[in-house]
Amino acid sequence: MEALLCRKLGDPTVCLEDNDSPIVLSKNHPVPQLDSPTAVRVRIKATSLNFANYLQILGTYQEKPSLPFIPGSDFSGYVDAVGPKVSNFRVGDSVCSFAGLGSFAQFIVVDESQLFRVPQGCDLVAAGALAVAFGTSHVALVHRAQLTSGQVLLVLGAAGGVGLAAVQIGKVCGAIVIAVARGAEKVQLLKSLCVDHVVDLGNENVTESVKKFLQTRRLKGVDVLYDPVGGKVTKESLRLLKWGANILIIGFASGEVPVIPVNIALVKNWTVHGLYWGSYKIHRPGVLEDSVKELLSWLARGLISIHISHSYPLSEVNLAFSAIKDRKVIGKVMVVFDEKHSRSKL
Repeated sequence: MEALLCRKLGDPTVCLEDNDSPIVLSKNHPVPQLDSPTAVRVRIKATSLNFANYLQILGTYQEKPSLPFIPGSDFSGYVDAVGPKVSNFRVGDSVCSFAGLGSFAQFIVVDESQLFRVPQGCDLVAAGALAVAFGTSHVALVHRAQLTSGQVLLVLGAAGGVGLAAVQIGKVCGAIVIAVARGAEKVQLLKSLCVDHVVDLGNENVTESVKKFLQTRRLKGVDVLYDPVGGKVTKESLRLLKWGANILIIGFASGEVPVIPVNIALVKNWTVHGLYWGSYKIHRPGVLEDSVKELLSWLARGLISIHISHSYPLSEVNLAFSAIKDRKVIGKVMVVFDEKHSRSKL
């Protein structure tokens, strides 16, 4: 089978044929075999690229697997083979899931308990982008911050994968959603999602723009801050939080880890949540299972949608990583198997 191997740590945007590339496309990698009676082998249709995958190949992610490894996390596809004790799936079923590693390949083996059936009518490629981005935002907003109708949600990096997910989940929860992004195209997409207020960092100041909106709507401040960005914009956003606000620390796409003044957090009774979604698989797997099931039901009902801006074959995965590195992605970038692809936006 085809599989992407990370043989050394480095920049995955380098051309695969270059000797400096840390990743190599193997076209004769062994197909994984069923390793337990409840194992299921999936022929992968699509797998999502997440910022964490990029960091992992660079060697800067918190989890550092032994070399060589096949990167990848969330995926979708068709059941290819099942173990003798598998009872919930049959060959040919459309499924999706997530794994710690291994989805940048044509086949992957997982236990049936980790698979989710993709509802009829849902786009299978889109389902391959659901688990990590939407799962992160769902667990953060619904499980941790317990976002409720009428609360004010401020989403930084709102046009990225987790950001777009947070915006949509916020609207499903009935929140007043303020989105922060950069560039006219991203702003236009966010407005199409019925976001209550959009701040364009290219020509607006976050604090001034949001304060003006809050005053117009006679709102006291932000109840929940969703932050996958870090850096300067986090510091500015803290000035907008009301008493008792929740701060969700999702990541540091800016490359700068912000400092949250705990003396102010004390006085204003803020709650700071660090959210490492992947660790829930070890410590609270039931939360992840319930989260993905609810998200799939929302996807089937049209309450959420997955915006895929770029799609590539596995042989051009370095271009997919470049799109993430250069912040060209609006929503998700995918690797899709067995189809003709364009390097341009879908």
